[in-house]
Amino acid sequence: MLLAVDVGNTGTDLGAFRGERLLARWSLSSDRSRTADEYGVLIRSLFAARGLQIEEVKAMAVASVVPPLESVVQEVARRYLSVEPLFVAPGIRTGMPVLVDNPLEVGADRIVNGVAAFQRFHQAVIVADFGTATTFDAVSGKGEYLGGAIAPGLKISAQALYEATAKLPRIDLKRPDRAIGKNTVASMQSGILFGYLGMVRGILDRMRAEMGGAPAVIATGGLSPLLEPDLSGCVDEVDPDLTLTGLRILHERNA
Repeated sequence: MLLAVDVGNTGTDLGAFRGERLLARWSLSSDRSRTADEYGVLIRSLFAARGLQIEEVKAMAVASVVPPLESVVQEVARRYLSVEPLFVAPGIRTGMPVLVDNPLEVGADRIVNGVAAFQRFHQAVIVADFGTATTFDAVSGKGEYLGGAIAPGLKISAQALYEATAKLPRIDLKRPDRAIGKNTVASMQSGILFGYLGMVRGILDRMRAEMGGAPAVIATGGLSPLLEPDLSGCVDEVDPDLTLTGLRILHERNA
């Protein structure tokens, strides 16, 4: 069994794979104050709750954009799983040339997403990942990582509006019924969500034009299910587990 771990700025996703089958997935907060023991006990409990034996885990693949948590993850792997984790980092076999000015700057999750998306479509593809930040990543028809765009995430946008104004409240992110809000909360939800969707469509249109042809588009990330009803026409597929799948693929290429 493989444990895939995607450590993001806000949340950490875990997926247990047996071969290509995703047996279970979990989402945790990326709490930098937690110790390796706390994470280890939590992971054991999550496995037990799903009826899975943690002793069956024979490998771990990790993508992390939070350097302070990497040593914690490594300690969890060694102490609680007795495995040496594979971190997505320069030097591992990805099978994907990175055609940017400084490949070391590209987040591990973005490369993992690119690998998984190209494996899925076998053609030029754009990945839109809706997380703490929203990233757009372009992969050529030859499987080359071309670069992309980074925008503030939905939650960051909502938090900034609340913090920068005197009277606007903190709101829950949910889809309003209509664009014309009848109260402050509904108006904020409309402006944030529908305005954000306009940004997403605009960036995708520009990236398609620059890439030429008709690249496929796949959406992923924790907020992708919220946006899915309004992404029809500009996104071919929504897969919240894309990064975990990419980690499985990279583990197989480096096993």
